[in-house]
Amino acid sequence: MIRLTLIGIGTGNPDHLTLQAIQALQASDLVLIPLKGEDKADLAGLRREIIGRHLTGGRVRRAEFDLPRRDTADADYLGAVERWHDAIALAWSAQIARHLPNGGQVSLLVWGDPSLYDSSLRIAARLDSPVTVIPGITAIQALCAAHAIPLNDLGAPVQITTGRMLRDHGWPAAVDRLVVMLDGACAFQSLPPEGIRIWWGAFLGMPQQIRDHGPLAEAGPRIIKTRAEARASHGWIMDCYLLQRV
Repeated sequence: MIRLTLIGIGTGNPDHLTLQAIQALQASDLVLIPLKGEDKADLAGLRREIIGRHLTGGRVRRAEFDLPRRDTADADYLGAVERWHDAIALAWSAQIARHLPNGGQVSLLVWGDPSLYDSSLRIAARLDSPVTVIPGITAIQALCAAHAIPLNDLGAPVQITTGRMLRDHGWPAAVDRLVVMLDGACAFQSLPPEGIRIWWGAFLGMPQQIRDHGPLAEAGPRIIKTRAEARASHGWIMDCYLLQRV
């Protein structure tokens, strides 16, 4: 039987790994390492660094494989994502069958936390195997730590949403603080900037961490420029931000 463990590894700093995560990694028979192309080679490099730091002796097998890509031109966004997840599940299954034909413990290192705006759990459900989740530091935690701010206002709620939802539906009702994730196009540009503050961060927890904050009217253009330059330099970017009505 195959048992799958999804291990949250934080936002890019190998020191984010918890003792529970290290123990789960060391108990593995196989670790899957997805490759996302040359422009994101350092993502695989980070996983290799974590594995190299905590796995010695060669007992645990490592399987690197090319991750299927989503068809971003497909107008059916949700359908395209479902088909993409199907393809990823097949890729996982192929590697598991190849390296652990008689069953065993498989681990996958997941950026941030597997339960927050990550699809690993939905993909894992397609494998029909028992799944264990080891929580990790989220991008939201890392963002608040980087700016030394609390996530919520006193006694007030916070809503977590995506760039797509913010762009298409605007600011949600009955909430003054928003965390925006999965935003590849700076959806805050769709908002009237008056009376809004932003705290933004990219590569959170990593040596190349960058951040900015301030009134949206002032900080927004800076963030757009900085983000574009950083993405061009690194070939990829992971970022999120907190918005507050004031």
